[in-house]
Amino acid sequence: MFRGSITKAIEVRELTKVYSGGVKALRGLSIDVEEGSIHAVLGPNGAGKTTLIRILTTQLSPTSGSAKIFGLDVMKNAAVVRKLIGYVPQEVSLWPDLTGYENLMIYAKIYGIERDRRKSVIEEILELMELREASSRLVKTYSGGMFRRLEIACALMVRPKLMILDEPTIGLDPSARRIVWEKILEYKKEYNTTVFFATHYMDEAEKYANLVSLVVSGNVVETGTPEELKKKAGGDKVFIKIDGNADIIESALSNIDGVRILRVRGDEVEFNVSSALALLPQILSSIQAKGYKIKEIRLREATLDDAFIAMTGKMIAEEEGNIKELISERKMIRRGA
Repeated sequence: MFRGSITKAIEVRELTKVYSGGVKALRGLSIDVEEGSIHAVLGPNGAGKTTLIRILTTQLSPTSGSAKIFGLDVMKNAAVVRKLIGYVPQEVSLWPDLTGYENLMIYAKIYGIERDRRKSVIEEILELMELREASSRLVKTYSGGMFRRLEIACALMVRPKLMILDEPTIGLDPSARRIVWEKILEYKKEYNTTVFFATHYMDEAEKYANLVSLVVSGNVVETGTPEELKKKAGGDKVFIKIDGNADIIESALSNIDGVRILRVRGDEVEFNVSSALALLPQILSSIQAKGYKIKEIRLREATLDDAFIAMTGKMIAEEEGNIKELISERKMIRRGA
């Protein structure tokens, strides 16, 4: 699903990656990421998210297909591409026995930040990530959230045009996850950085992404806004119990656009609505106009997991793929195969 002629931070076409041994991590994947947007790749472990990111960050070569960052081929222009991106991997990328400041200084040297600018750049990023007070402590004494914020700080020192994050809050508690995202959004607002992240947290993709691509078995099955994807799942689900037989109100509901009846049993009717907030007042009025008293209403808003189930027939947690392929893929990624 490609969206017009808006400038693309990422443009991937028919990308495949087959590791030695025949493990297929990507199977003709295509995706566009608009400049200035926040785009999530949502899928289970083993879906190919990390392989895609490793190709975009010039660490792996694709078997076939193309991948471009701001119009630059990631293989032909790898050195230039690396200057445009900030990358935060899943794996630990810090030295635990060094202080936070020392870690940042190492990365400042790796990134080629001029000697006379290093201190000011480090001080600025420590302030942004609220790590100034902890900067003289050994990283091994940090909490999980502080550790992750320092990894993100390292990637932000070069003020990247594109931020690529692989499972940015994996293993963190809800409070730490929220703080990490507050800092990412704060940086994005100031510099209009494009953010591209892979996750298996549905709530994270739904809350922070402008667009979400659902990935299964090395391919994108659907891309859309969180609301668009949830509508494809049928919308919100409503359960209404009345003081009579629910069969009688089926006709009243079926005449309302955006309502799809799922089940009528005894005194309860279950149905999908495109938007419960918009349609529920009309639905309740129609039922009451029939002379029935409403005894109970239950509402469950649609989730991205519902969308995933509607399009694949499985929950994200269940769609783990072949464990042998997953293990092989991880080994090959570490080797850089």
